[in-house]
Amino acid sequence: MDKILLAAIIAAGLVLSIGPILIPELHKLKFGQSIREEGPKSHQAKSGTPTMGGIMIILAIVLATVAAAPLTPAILLALFITLGHFVLGFLDDYIKVVKKRNLGLKAKQKMLGQIIIAIVTMIVGTRVLGIDTSIWIPVANINVDIGAGYYFLVLFVLVGTSNAVNLTDGLDGLASGTVAIASGAYALVCYLTGHFDLALFCVAMMMACVAFLRFNAHPAKVFMGDTGSLALGGAIAAVGILTHTEILLAVIGFVFVCEALSVIIQVISFKTTGKRVFRMSPIHHHFELGGWKETKVVFVFWMVGLLASLVGLWMMP
Repeated sequence: MDKILLAAIIAAGLVLSIGPILIPELHKLKFGQSIREEGPKSHQAKSGTPTMGGIMIILAIVLATVAAAPLTPAILLALFITLGHFVLGFLDDYIKVVKKRNLGLKAKQKMLGQIIIAIVTMIVGTRVLGIDTSIWIPVANINVDIGAGYYFLVLFVLVGTSNAVNLTDGLDGLASGTVAIASGAYALVCYLTGHFDLALFCVAMMMACVAFLRFNAHPAKVFMGDTGSLALGGAIAAVGILTHTEILLAVIGFVFVCEALSVIIQVISFKTTGKRVFRMSPIHHHFELGGWKETKVVFVFWMVGLLASLVGLWMMP
């Protein structure tokens, strides 16, 4: 319990302490968010709001984890996955705000980075941590060996989750709130499965995101940017892989799954039929354009995330 409190206090304390220092510096450096023209018109007022606030979140998670958790191979791998995605996100944001190239990293460049992270994860996971190629089926509580298919699953989970959280980061407080809920649920999953080191990592992630809401809740004073969202997605994926709960991750991260699926469905529908299924994707914009206030969309999505997390915890043996 002392370690849990230590991780929570350090993570939240660092974010709350760094925020008032970092945000003015981001203003001075003119690291402002560029709002895409095809997005909701109401979002144009957010143009110029500092981005790359994910720096404070990830710094807090890393330092809190190092201070509170034993540096086991699992923790070191989780930190590697998180920091690897942090570097990708930072480069993406840097290109957008400094180089003024609105699309950031090219899709191929980002994918290459994610594939490299996935390969390292597979090698360390199987050779050092002894992770096998089976997947755990919730409720039925059985393990099914899928052989070489497991390596593709790891790649899919890492790439899919990091990009899904990235897509979720489109409204004030949406990504930080849903990640806080999901990481809180995973802290309990880790505790119940005996992964106490990873439970501390999840607590640090949860409290860093909760503290970030102090600056990111509507109206946001800073955005986490890809710097934060890609890294947080990678962190959640890491925990799912290291606890062998990849399927459960899709339940606890139901909001992220919906965000990603809405984009995929929209693209496929428009390219094949010329029609859009949603008013706009990701799906949070669909509800915005339907007349919901931004704060209502965020609150409802938080509640959906909380319900999904409770269902996920219910599925545990």
